[in-house]
Amino acid sequence: MKSIAKLFAAALLILPLSLTAQKPVKLGHIDSQKLLMAMPESDSAQNKLAKVEKEFQATLEELQVEFNKKFKTYQDTYTTMTELIRSTKETELNELSERIQNFQTQAQQDFERQRMELFKPIQEKAKKAVDEVARENEFTYIFDVSPGVGAIVYSAPETVDIMPLVKKKLGITDMP
Repeated sequence: MKSIAKLFAAALLILPLSLTAQKPVKLGHIDSQKLLMAMPESDSAQNKLAKVEKEFQATLEELQVEFNKKFKTYQDTYTTMTELIRSTKETELNELSERIQNFQTQAQQDFERQRMELFKPIQEKAKKAVDEVARENEFTYIFDVSPGVGAIVYSAPETVDIMPLVKKKLGITDMP
């Protein structure tokens, strides 16, 4: 019992010393979306995505033109068609419509996949720079204040915007 009391007393003596030895909390924040858009690599990625989107759009328009022509022909000759021809044309139109819908779905998925592939290295580079700045400047926490990303509703004046430090680390200079 005496040994437990001695341990408890020792713990009470050590506890205040350990609390005073801790570093103060240093908070920082950054708008990661603005950082990503400031990085030159983002322009290149956006240009590649715009090219992909344009190609998808052109193919979709070709499919839509093909569908519209076949549908117009179907409407114009509907009354003179036999039941077999009418049924065959309707099946063809339905299949083409499904192909268009499938293409749209697959194009959107492919576009998102390519977007993720293009921006992943840019995001990793930005994260690495933020991590390095945080370590070098002894930040305890860095909050992302990008709209829709974080849940930060208030940023105290005591927090530090590390955007200039990260831009410097990445070699990004603001245009005059």
